[in-house]
Amino acid sequence: MSAADPAIFAKAIQWLDDGRNVALATVIQTWGSAPQPMGSLLLIDEDGNFSGSVSGGCVEAEIIEQARDVIATGKPKLLEFGVEDETAWKVGLACGGSIRIFVESLDPGSAKPVLRQLIDDARARRKVALVTNLSNGTQRLAHLPSDLGPDLASSLEDAFRRDKSTAVGDDSFINVFNPTTRLIIVGAVHVAQPLVPMARALGYEVVIVDPRSAFATEERFGDVTISRDWPDEALPKNGVDERTALIALTHDPRIDDPALIYALASDAFYVGALGSKLTHTKRVERLMKAGIGSKAIDRIHAPIGLDIGAQGAAEIALSIIGEITAVQRGKGRK
Repeated sequence: MSAADPAIFAKAIQWLDDGRNVALATVIQTWGSAPQPMGSLLLIDEDGNFSGSVSGGCVEAEIIEQARDVIATGKPKLLEFGVEDETAWKVGLACGGSIRIFVESLDPGSAKPVLRQLIDDARARRKVALVTNLSNGTQRLAHLPSDLGPDLASSLEDAFRRDKSTAVGDDSFINVFNPTTRLIIVGAVHVAQPLVPMARALGYEVVIVDPRSAFATEERFGDVTISRDWPDEALPKNGVDERTALIALTHDPRIDDPALIYALASDAFYVGALGSKLTHTKRVERLMKAGIGSKAIDRIHAPIGLDIGAQGAAEIALSIIGEITAVQRGKGRK
């Protein structure tokens, strides 16, 4: 998921509603072994209270002092800390990298509507970016490249695709807030067991769909979301959007085929199905009889996973999560 947590904006609105004067610090560039990624946020009030992190504790104390000055003057600051910087050594940034941080005061009248909309977008699983003008601190939201001028549109498109915030020259910073990647696993089979912790380690929201109650149990899969409905009932409830990968693993056409038909009609960025080439050939015949066009069927990754010579459930799971990642990052077939 994106580095920045939109929950910090709810805190900002709360502090502004309480009448506090507030500043926001954002990591806008990193080099080397920087402790926090671009887009990381630190919220500070005039009394030095803070929430979030921009350096894992290395330079927060210095930034808090600088933020109080920003609040007092109303003028944004651009700060840089690096391993060669005496100030950075003094405050503890000795990790070998360097970071650039933009600190701005938040005006209640203009900031709160923008932040409320961003929070609503995040809750609704709509991708959104907070675009900041680094010369004056003004902010706006963008959902599509067409929301911005030609100087920023391609950068926004790339930032959404790579799930990575970015600085555009010295003038603008695009902080992306992509929805959490959702992995829907249709089939609580043996391969799904090692796949679940791999996906969760990558920050995925995992949903298991399997109407066979003997397979879909908490004992086998822990605290992930489990739906024991049939796919044509479960998938509309859970939602399948452009930040969703769906994989069908049961080998049972009564379960896999309805899931694939639903996924192929959705915006899912990845659709995969377990099985050999022969199994997939028979699957294609069934889907075509069901009225699914060849162009849609070509979206299915089958046999599923990267060709790594996988042996056993864990390696198959690794090949699947590797292929999903490659597609999401624009390195594999959509």
